[in-house]
Amino acid sequence: MSRKQSRKAARPTRPALSMLPLGALAAGFGLASAAMAQTSVAPAPKPAAAKPAAEETALPTVRIKAAAEPQGKDAYQATETRIGKGKQDIRDIPQSLTVVTEKLIDDRNLDNVKDVLKNTAGITFMAAEGGEEDIRIHGISLQSTGDIFIDGMRDPAFYDRDTFFLDKVELLRGSGALMFGRGSSGGAVNQVTKQALLADQNEINITASSHAGLRAVGDFNRRTGETTAWRIGTMVDRADNDGAGNMINKVGLAGSVRTGIGETDEFALTAYALQNENGMNYGMPWIRPTPTSAVGETTLMPVAPTAYYGLASDRNKGSAQYVMGQHTHRFNPNVELVTKARYASYTRDQRAGTVRFAAPNLQPGSVAASLATFGPNTVINRGTQLKVQDLQTITVQSDLSAKFKVAGMDHHLMTGADFAQEKKQVYNDTPGLTGTQRTAFYAALGLTKPTTLAGTPDDGATVDESRRQMLSASEYTSRSAGAYVQDTISLAEHWKLVAGLRYDSLKGDYDTFNYSYSGAGANQGYSYFARTTTDSYQMKISKWSQRAAVLFQPSERLSFHLMGATSFNTSGDTYSLNAANQGIPPEKSISLELGGQYDSADGKLTTRFGIFRATKLHERNTDPLNTDVITLSGKRHAAGIDVDVTGRITPEWEVFGSFTWMPVASIDISSATSGELQGDRPSLTPRYSGSLWTTYKLTPQWRVGGGFVARSGQQPNRNPGFYAPKFIVGNLMAEYTVIEDALLFRLNVDNVANKLYADTLYTGHYVPGTGRIVALTGTYKF
Repeated sequence: MSRKQSRKAARPTRPALSMLPLGALAAGFGLASAAMAQTSVAPAPKPAAAKPAAEETALPTVRIKAAAEPQGKDAYQATETRIGKGKQDIRDIPQSLTVVTEKLIDDRNLDNVKDVLKNTAGITFMAAEGGEEDIRIHGISLQSTGDIFIDGMRDPAFYDRDTFFLDKVELLRGSGALMFGRGSSGGAVNQVTKQALLADQNEINITASSHAGLRAVGDFNRRTGETTAWRIGTMVDRADNDGAGNMINKVGLAGSVRTGIGETDEFALTAYALQNENGMNYGMPWIRPTPTSAVGETTLMPVAPTAYYGLASDRNKGSAQYVMGQHTHRFNPNVELVTKARYASYTRDQRAGTVRFAAPNLQPGSVAASLATFGPNTVINRGTQLKVQDLQTITVQSDLSAKFKVAGMDHHLMTGADFAQEKKQVYNDTPGLTGTQRTAFYAALGLTKPTTLAGTPDDGATVDESRRQMLSASEYTSRSAGAYVQDTISLAEHWKLVAGLRYDSLKGDYDTFNYSYSGAGANQGYSYFARTTTDSYQMKISKWSQRAAVLFQPSERLSFHLMGATSFNTSGDTYSLNAANQGIPPEKSISLELGGQYDSADGKLTTRFGIFRATKLHERNTDPLNTDVITLSGKRHAAGIDVDVTGRITPEWEVFGSFTWMPVASIDISSATSGELQGDRPSLTPRYSGSLWTTYKLTPQWRVGGGFVARSGQQPNRNPGFYAPKFIVGNLMAEYTVIEDALLFRLNVDNVANKLYADTLYTGHYVPGTGRIVALTGTYKF
């Protein structure tokens, strides 16, 4: 959240993160290491001392030095990426790509990845039933369980992804299946972690902000040898945010160790741990202008963004831990093999509640709640929504990048293979109970949530969450393997051809556990639940993905591309299967893009554009005549243009802009009889969205900046008749350097006008955007 069992046993306590799985993997694959996104060049070796004559005839050791990669610490502009597995110039990526560097993250005071993504374009968020965000790019779902990555490896859990140990965030629009396997045509989000550098440099950032906010981040890097270094990142974040549901309470620790940096063989290890126990703001119910109106000019509750109607005992507790190793072998300056192994463990314990208006007969005057009748005595119900889950993943991948010449043509070949195992366990406190049974059970245990009034937000009411016992409800295990090859061929002086092919095989096993329950003696609680049977479902997928593109690059400053790619996503992308969908083939999507890039004469300002069309074929639909049958009968598409402007206009003036205009979007084929109908504009598909941020250095000490984030109006998923109005949110910044490269202070004011708007949307509710936040950050470098 942004600031601003055994058969009848309880959920077991999860052991601490172990190094054993990684050790076993490392034994099979060679010691692995963390991403090379920040490789630094080792200094020139010292002059060798005089050697005995017997040694003078020995051949010297050959060392292959790697070129340094930009760190993104001092600029908004990025020129290289590894989102395509091997290191590439961004101009050679034939798709819309937005890179948010560490400097931009710092300047805009962005504490988590969700906020980073909201400050790009073409992206929206669905506030789903469990509080997680289902990301949409170009109006097509980007599965949070499949299309978010850390250093090119899938990061499939739901958790509060913090930015404290990130060097940059890369957003690829359009199909990413060639490199990453299963996923929608929306795109991919890659988080690039910080890595140890051959330098002694340290930085501490302390931020005090509105709502008793206090955040401290440390970044400590030390060089310990000619080619060895370590780096540690720390984070503590606290805020009450004027409400229990908006409370922030998290801590993070991460580290990177590298040796052989820039040598023929480089080894590294990265470890990461994040713990959070935040509040849980499930959101606000949509409200109509009048009790009988269908759609109005606004359907947002007229309350402050900080208003919270959940319980004080609601919470969003979770953890993310991983250890990753990497080995890089450089055969020569143009050929390198990178092998990675990663073990990750995630926990999630979310206790939340749906916030809904009480029935009309419970409202003042026995009239349904609406803007016309809304007041401090409007009655609000609080339901129960629990998401208690554990997830473990093991991922191994190896990628070869080679540049060579054949028949007079330059080639950049990238090929590799990967394997992943993902296990998820889901827990429920009342498995198999009907609504009436559940109500009686909660009453017996004292877990019935009281109503509240619109005029008394944050009333402090609680239930004793310790009385719940979480029983195992389902388990999912998937094993996948994939292999790909892509070649970029220089056909002529200014022309390149990109062609790639990938094969994926995936098998998923899903078990749901059924329980019997004796209603008599419910006051004795969970001793009356007994597991009875298990329902099992399987999924097996084999699928090819393709990408092809032509690049025309008439100069070093100009590049154009025409690209087509396919992608697919499976029924098990959300780690669940059932009798209706277990045998359904994957959905298929096609991405087309015509785009280009222009760099300024000095190379410090980059403009990219992409004219896109994203089409989802064979979309899953429920048969309206038989709701137990799912068919691949749907189709939708969206088309528009993405534009990014990034870099320095002058040495003092820096800019980041990201804009998407999507005039065309349609449900082409659908068997639905309600919600998103054939011919409708898809939900969560605004016509325009964008973000602009710019800074200017007035004097050697003073730097000022400002910008905005905007989205046009949109409807929530399933188009239930509600509408989120358009909005523009303004942000400001001022920075004063006390000691150059040592001490500075930065003031950020976000949502300057305290704009009320809907940030994430769902069928029955929305989550309001963060209100005005004032934050003062002190940065000390040493």
